[in-house]
Amino acid sequence: MIETRPKKNHERAVLVGLEQAGVSKWDLQDSLDELRELANSAGAEVVETVTQKLQKPTAPYYIGKGKAELIKDSLQDRHITSIIFDDELSPAQGRNLETLLSRKVLDRTQLILDIFAQRARSREGRLQIELAQLQYLLPRLTRMWEHLSRQTGGIGMRGPGETQLEVDRRRVQERIARLERELESVRKTRAVQREGRKRHQWPVASVVGYTNAGKSTLLNLLTGADVIAENRLFATLDPTTRAFTLPNKQRVLLTDTVGFLRKLPHTLIESFKATLEEVHEADLLIHVVDLSHPRVDEQMEAVDNVIKELDAFGKQTLIVFNKIDKLADRELADSYLKRFPGSVAISAKTGEGVASLVQTLQDTLASWRLRLHFRIPSKESALVAEVHRVGHVLELRYEGEDAIVIAHVPPQLEAKLAAYSQ
Repeated sequence: MIETRPKKNHERAVLVGLEQAGVSKWDLQDSLDELRELANSAGAEVVETVTQKLQKPTAPYYIGKGKAELIKDSLQDRHITSIIFDDELSPAQGRNLETLLSRKVLDRTQLILDIFAQRARSREGRLQIELAQLQYLLPRLTRMWEHLSRQTGGIGMRGPGETQLEVDRRRVQERIARLERELESVRKTRAVQREGRKRHQWPVASVVGYTNAGKSTLLNLLTGADVIAENRLFATLDPTTRAFTLPNKQRVLLTDTVGFLRKLPHTLIESFKATLEEVHEADLLIHVVDLSHPRVDEQMEAVDNVIKELDAFGKQTLIVFNKIDKLADRELADSYLKRFPGSVAISAKTGEGVASLVQTLQDTLASWRLRLHFRIPSKESALVAEVHRVGHVLELRYEGEDAIVIAHVPPQLEAKLAAYSQ
């Protein structure tokens, strides 16, 4: 049977994963399944998945030259355009693999960056993704000048390729510096906006969760927002904040954030700090979990790891188990509700359980209506820092050696500060 030639500009990809020491075959398969979803989200058709078992990646070809040559032999007459690796490749590995395979070689980081570039809509989002792309590109610029690399270098023999490479590197560095200045301006603007919210003394709840867990669907349901909510990874990137009035008339600001992911590139977290600061500054985290996903525990752990990297650990968190309408057995929801006291189970798609969520949110935020006064001695500076991190500081001043703090704090922190209450 003759294989039909794919349409022009249609991406056909082979996925490559490495089973290393300490990584189970099941963990690798789950990671590759997620990589397939990412590739599909980027618009590629996955033709095949290849795995290799090694103690650790090899420096020149990541999966070893022998395995790379086997992949090369398998590419004949299959119209493969891209080879996508499940982990980040070093500049040398990417260069060597592209030379050997004569195909476009991408890694997981590049794939995620490409998806983000497709999804970003706001000026801020585009600035952040461009910064992340340039930071990733900078150490890999030599791959663009391979066709000139055969020229002899050294004193008196510096070819145009080397000169152009240095020019490009300087331009990229200048552009990175400019983007960082613009994003710093964005962060200052967001800080001013947050100060405005604090004057209203409305608590801020940041909706976090693994990508495609249903965060935007939930925000739309509660607030009538028109955030894009699609069944695909990273459907929304730009943060959206909407006011929501609870049954007791208390107002709360709900902020939707970019979805998290295992192996989320560090450069991406750094570039999106202006957006992800909403998580750091929130009074409460609403962690939306896709309970229908087969690796729900791993997804929850991945979200917790990103929250720790954002220095937002310890904040009061309401866990919302979503997509119960997809469960074949509702006993699974009951077991998770028992494991995580205070959590709720809902379907943001059908509305089931949302009334219980709203009531739980109201009960959780009840403590935020109380202005508490504390006198904290200077030797307890770590406590002052904790109030800033997990509480809502309304006023801070110093009298002698003591810090006078007026704040809304969650119950567990209030108990911890009881000795300093005034």
